Amino acid sequence: VQLVESGGGLVQAGGSLRLSCAHSGFRFDDYTIAWFRQAPGKEREGISRIENDGRTLYADSMKGRFTISSDHAKSMVYLQIDNLEPEDTAVYYCAATDGFGYRLETYQYDYWGQGTQVVVSS
Repeated sequence: VQLVESGGGLVQAGGSLRLSCAHSGFRFDDYTIAWFRQAPGKEREGISRIENDGRTLYADSMKGRFTISSDHAKSMVYLQIDNLEPEDTAVYYCAATDGFGYRLETYQYDYWGQGTQVVVSS
């Protein structure tokens, strides 16, 4: 299983980013893929997850500005972040786990990418 994130960078507050997660080594039909983030000095927190049939779950604090989507043909999962705020500065991680019905707890996900850094300037 391999997960590779991309799309991070430096962006001004109010801007948007689309993060990408390229996944390989497993059948997406059997897995759930999620996005997490970890800000400096803080614990890693869940943002959203998507299952093979398109069902999604968002953390309550992440509803509204974050949108997860997938492209099965390209083996990609995306995270659109709109109206970025300085508090969104973090390393964003893509994670995967075998099965469905999971929430957004880090211990539920077995496979992790290396992360992509997002810095939001005010």
